[in-house]
Amino acid sequence: MPGEPPATAGSKSSSKAKRISIPRVQSSTDTELQSQQSQSGSTPLQPTALHYVTFRSELEDSPIPSAVRCRLYDLFQQIEKEFEMLYTENLGLQEKIDILNERLERECYGSGERSLPPGDLTDYPETKNLSKQKSMGANSAQKIKTSHKLKAQTSKIVSSFKTPSMNCTMQKEYVGHRDGVWEVSVGRLGQPIIATASADYTARIWAIDNNRCLLQYIGHNGSVNSVRFHPNRELALSASGDCSAHVWQAAVDWDMSKRISSLEELPVASSERTANNLISNNDEQDDPPTLRTPIRELLGHTNVVMAADWLSGAEQLVTASWDRTANLYDTETGEIIHTLCGHDQELTHVSTHHTQKLCVTSSRDNTFRLWDFRESIHSVSVFQGHTETVTSAVFTREDKIVSGSDDRSVKVWELRNIRSPLATIRGDSAANRLSVSSTGIVAIPHDNRQIRLFDLSGQRLARLPRTSRQGHRRMVCSVAWLEDSSVCNLFSCGFDRLVLGWSVLPVKDA
Repeated sequence: MPGEPPATAGSKSSSKAKRISIPRVQSSTDTELQSQQSQSGSTPLQPTALHYVTFRSELEDSPIPSAVRCRLYDLFQQIEKEFEMLYTENLGLQEKIDILNERLERECYGSGERSLPPGDLTDYPETKNLSKQKSMGANSAQKIKTSHKLKAQTSKIVSSFKTPSMNCTMQKEYVGHRDGVWEVSVGRLGQPIIATASADYTARIWAIDNNRCLLQYIGHNGSVNSVRFHPNRELALSASGDCSAHVWQAAVDWDMSKRISSLEELPVASSERTANNLISNNDEQDDPPTLRTPIRELLGHTNVVMAADWLSGAEQLVTASWDRTANLYDTETGEIIHTLCGHDQELTHVSTHHTQKLCVTSSRDNTFRLWDFRESIHSVSVFQGHTETVTSAVFTREDKIVSGSDDRSVKVWELRNIRSPLATIRGDSAANRLSVSSTGIVAIPHDNRQIRLFDLSGQRLARLPRTSRQGHRRMVCSVAWLEDSSVCNLFSCGFDRLVLGWSVLPVKDA
């Protein structure tokens, strides 16, 4: 170690040469080698000789004094023993954690529980044994504190074994982005399309029915963090890490989409011409139509623009940025009408009301703000209730606001009551960009790859299935409801580069 005196003096060497006798625990590698050698008829080697014969021979040929060699030998034995004990203990703990997680998901699925804190476990025997072992074997106050906390939480969840009220199945998978997908949004009524914003610097428009990419926008020079369709025209609004927002033409070739669908319905080997057409179709999917130039480029922010949305009527739009401000723009001219200040940290999201000139901005300062543009003098209300970053806040059809946070909670608020939420949903992972359906179902995407459904009273309805064959494999970033689709009515995207389409129906309608 730097700063330590050299171990060359006789008295110091003799003191360091004192040997600590520690019985060696046979490792799993020793057992496997001995069993293999016993099966082959050979004499098994002793574990010490097997592992350290090379080490001993090298040390004997070295100029290191014998006392130091013995000391090193003992230290290596102690280190190996500690690692073996830790490895064995971790294997046992991991197995118990997996069992508890599986049972917890099974118990809570469709049970109607409103609260699911990260440590909530049903009072299983395994949980009691694990807590007992931790409290008995812990040598530090921290372990004892953790053990008591676990015991206090074991009785919080009681399963009611209710039949799931929603039937959730994955129907579509949209593949093409080369990096994580931050947001998915749906087209206006009558247009079976969705749009996605990705960290690969592109935004894409997809046909819902045939999974095809109809248009790719490549006008940004940074990650595209959000994309929203114009409520009445064939336009799209995107926000990017290049400190700008773009308005661009979102017109797609519907004839191409229909032509591709009809080709896919033909027999694969019906004729040589059909085969050639299918090859051409694949080429088109690999290189979808590309748009590079925006209609309007919205500047004015000095840092990443995280989100942008059209204000009711689409004559104005709002952007939210990491420069701690939101800008209100004139859609036609691209000029800034107002700069909305007040947040103490970076903004993470913005969402607008569907019929009123209202918007909510979310921030890392643990708050979200409601901005009212219905009067000439704008007003603002600050909602405080989260303890960590507010990742999103959206309006409902019933004029409520639903907010999600990194503090693993989702809260339902009344527009006129900013003091306390109407309902609080506790989760086991951070909530990302959520969505509320017209019927009041809240879809919550989580960091832990799960998507859960609740009603506005906080009652749990379902959890979307996630297996090795369906569901997201990494963090789910955003979800969006579509009200008029016969194939999929919920879409999700994540950092696994996937966009998934789901069918979510009440059990009686499934």
